[in-house]
Amino acid sequence: MTDQKQVAHHYHSGQLLRRIADGCAALDLTPPISHDALAPVDEFHIGGRLATEPFVKALGLSPESRVVDFGCGLGGPARYVASATGAHVTGVDLTAEFVETGRALTEWTGLSDRVQLIEGSVLDLPLEAGSMDAAYMIHVGMNVADKLGIAREAKRVLRPGGIFAIYDVMQVGEGHMDYPAPWASTSDQSALETPQTYEAALRSAGFEVSDRIDRTEFAKQFFADLAAAQSRAEGPPPLGLHLVMGDDTALKVRHMVQNVEKGLIAPIEIHARLAV
Repeated sequence: MTDQKQVAHHYHSGQLLRRIADGCAALDLTPPISHDALAPVDEFHIGGRLATEPFVKALGLSPESRVVDFGCGLGGPARYVASATGAHVTGVDLTAEFVETGRALTEWTGLSDRVQLIEGSVLDLPLEAGSMDAAYMIHVGMNVADKLGIAREAKRVLRPGGIFAIYDVMQVGEGHMDYPAPWASTSDQSALETPQTYEAALRSAGFEVSDRIDRTEFAKQFFADLAAAQSRAEGPPPLGLHLVMGDDTALKVRHMVQNVEKGLIAPIEIHARLAV
């Protein structure tokens, strides 16, 4: 069982907003800033914006949609959803620094009227029952052992027929996992599970699972392109996930790539709909 305080500590770094502000200054970016310009630092998942775009398109959102982002982090996907679809998004995250920084970034991008970020647990969302049309979770379940609790909370806040989409790193093989990884410093902070476990939890909560998409090949190409870009660069870019992950970013990413290459983990999408 993962401990929420340990998980929050893993992601807390201190002075995150200042580091992002410095990165923006180095690129001559001043508010108002396009949400696209922040994507290198606020899309904290495999594939970044390249993964977010098709994932969000499949949700079929409109300006009338009300959406909840389970474990929103800095709010990058939430801001993309709001900008691309016009939907109103409420993001909830356990890490106070992520929420505080994300609120500032939302103001910088002029999206505060459509994006609200709140500190809280995905197992106890500060939202009314039946208040949301759609929900999604991107690279969050690896830190939450109670997959059934996630599914039940999604069911609680969604209206009948609402969609719940998940894009997580999931366990697909047996073997020794290398840590630290981007989502956990040690195995005690990790709650990796199989796609079958996710789907069983969703069905138990009343969802109908429609799609499971394995993004392994996409991830391998993304990692290869990232490595090639880094080899050509003289140093890290002003805005990048190293600002979020800290000094051991290279080690965390290397371990994740190794675990994918060994067939232990894979980025998987699951799409489900709440029965009417």
